[in-house]
Amino acid sequence: MTAPLTFAAEVADAKAQNRPIVALESTIITHGMPYPQNLETAQAVEAEIRKAGAVPATIAVMGGKIHIGLEPEELEALAQTRDAMKVSRADLAVCLAKGATGATTVAATMICAHLAGIDVFATGGIGGVHRGAEDSFDISADLLELAQTPVSVVAAGAKAILDLPKTLEVLETHGVPVIAYGQDAFPAFWSRNSGLPAPLRADRAAEIAKSQLARAALGLPGGQLIANPIPEEAEIAREEIVPVIEQALQEAEAQGIAAKAVTPFLLSRIFELTEGRSLEANIALVLNNARLAAAIAGEIITARAS
Repeated sequence: MTAPLTFAAEVADAKAQNRPIVALESTIITHGMPYPQNLETAQAVEAEIRKAGAVPATIAVMGGKIHIGLEPEELEALAQTRDAMKVSRADLAVCLAKGATGATTVAATMICAHLAGIDVFATGGIGGVHRGAEDSFDISADLLELAQTPVSVVAAGAKAILDLPKTLEVLETHGVPVIAYGQDAFPAFWSRNSGLPAPLRADRAAEIAKSQLARAALGLPGGQLIANPIPEEAEIAREEIVPVIEQALQEAEAQGIAAKAVTPFLLSRIFELTEGRSLEANIALVLNNARLAAAIAGEIITARAS
């Protein structure tokens, strides 16, 4: 049985012409923002990738098929879907079998992108080790996906609500290159500096592209995490956002919120506590990641041709 992939016309044309393609997740649309802001943001991210010379491929599960790229009317329908499954590695096949609508997480988007022959994926921030994981064992599937699926993921680090030191330790244990772009510090989503050093650094998209191809040549499994700091003008400084995150975490614990419900609750509460600034920063960093991902995708094609 072959994977049930269906390609949007724009993506199919790009593949036929060997043009750079950037994969995009869909949980940011269904679970990350309210309508119509989610649709507007998705359209803006796709437009940013086109402006940077690549083709966007927003990935979602619909009608028993994995959609690699969404037509405009499909994107609008997804943005208004209230009951989409949040699909990761464990849920992907079940969602397809049920014929349900599924929004792909980082892990599922990586799987689908690789099946479609797409090398680069832009997102906001990856999942990671949740605080208190030493008791709950709550660790995102995103980390293990990075260790086994050969896709470069451009993100503004891991979500700042996580245990970032433990997240970096798990990535190191599983041999995942964590490459900060243009700085030595590991970024923390809304903030450019988490207070932690990044294991690796690259200053040019071409370096990142060549390192991905070198991993393949060496037979090394897995992808790369490209930690791209939020633009300076959009960041919420670490000293400002940390107390807000701590308050939201305490409220989640007091209300008994756990498992997959934790991240949506925290992001919503942080949005309220920052009076919307966290969402504005989120949009800015996703657009910034899209631009870098497009550059990396273009450099991979150039390097393969040389």
